[in-house]
Amino acid sequence: MADTYSLIGAFYSKPSPALPPFFLKTPKLPLHFPSKSMAAHCHCSSNPRPSQPSLLVFSGGTAFNGVVEELKKLTVRVAHVLPVSDDGGSTAEIVRVLGGPAVGDIRSRCLRLADESTSEALAVRRLLGHRLPINPQQAKSEWYKILEGEHSLWEGVSKPYRETIRAFLAYFQNEILRRPNESFCFSNGSIGNFFFAGARIFFQSLDAAIFLFSRVSDIPAESLVLPVISTNDRLTLGCELWDGTIIRGQNEISHPTNVIGPVDKGRSSVPALPSRIKRVFYMSREGTNSLHEVFPTVNQAVLDQLSNVDCIVYAMGSLFTSLCPSLVLLGIGEIISSRSCPKVLLLNGSHDRETSGFSASSFVTAITDALNRTYGNSHNCLRNLPSQYINTLLVPEDGEIPIDIQSLSSQGIFDVVIVNSIRDPKVGTIFDPVSLINALGNVVSRYMRTKD
Repeated sequence: MADTYSLIGAFYSKPSPALPPFFLKTPKLPLHFPSKSMAAHCHCSSNPRPSQPSLLVFSGGTAFNGVVEELKKLTVRVAHVLPVSDDGGSTAEIVRVLGGPAVGDIRSRCLRLADESTSEALAVRRLLGHRLPINPQQAKSEWYKILEGEHSLWEGVSKPYRETIRAFLAYFQNEILRRPNESFCFSNGSIGNFFFAGARIFFQSLDAAIFLFSRVSDIPAESLVLPVISTNDRLTLGCELWDGTIIRGQNEISHPTNVIGPVDKGRSSVPALPSRIKRVFYMSREGTNSLHEVFPTVNQAVLDQLSNVDCIVYAMGSLFTSLCPSLVLLGIGEIISSRSCPKVLLLNGSHDRETSGFSASSFVTAITDALNRTYGNSHNCLRNLPSQYINTLLVPEDGEIPIDIQSLSSQGIFDVVIVNSIRDPKVGTIFDPVSLINALGNVVSRYMRTKD
């Protein structure tokens, strides 16, 4: 306990502290952290594997996670582009008390990419993937055990890793103590989220925090986890329905709940939206309507990757709250429409609150409207065709979404591939991971042959 509090005390007295001495001795970590612009690129040139195709995947943090392990068998040269506007679950409490962007989806993907080849790698992954109990008192008690280094989760974690991770957990705790007027609830808290938040605040850089997390969890050098917006500010997502209603907050759009705890992102009994979603947009922190729309700048690293990858993938998941927040940003539609590579939509197997009544062509239309920014500022709108954004659909067999071939053909999309599926009791029909990655590999290999 004394060691932990001495760390907290040291940090508390220095608003911008230097790196702890032990940090520089950690063999897995670099002596100097990159700048914001370098952090997102630092993995790209390290041990390249030109025989493997390069992919960029737009996704949220849940649905695509189930195929990440299988994707590694096809290629590790993947740029995972994730939104930073989630405001549910453990992330919501961090954002409420400490502000900043949401890191839950990024942390979730980093853990899926983390090394599992050694017992220590597994121990680190287990620690950073751990969630505290739902009961607030039990959660707080367990958190202090972890913070003090006395929890069984530290077993198998060597001293350099232990001291590095604990330093940033202590820094996170210190930031909470700096806000005595805010009572932080540790219920269902993610240790990885706490570590991530501590690192982001320490470095004042989301990119540097991702870089640190990637090194600590030993993510393959060619795998990138990119926030679509690189910021230290809180981002709020809003949506406009076709009946004119404005809904504020990602969780309120997709999985509204008043309960503190885990967010059920599967099939649930949440009420239907009063009208279909017309568009999503970013709002100012206190905004309540479309007059409070703001226009954050896309992460330049995302644009750089989009310009060079062999394949662009729109992953399955929440269409309007996982995919569209990345697609509506200025510059994304411009680059995607200019590329001649495979542009693959992985169609959902089931309807959710956001896409009730949608057909396959409805998904294509929504993605096209987002990339064209059709219903946003008229000065920033594009008029590209659906086929300039999507040229292939991978569809799970026996899924709920109707495949309206004629409408897809009228959109210029003719390559529709049915992929083996499995039944998940929580979310319904999903892709069989092996079959999905094989199908994706076939699409990319066809392009690579014509490219050569």
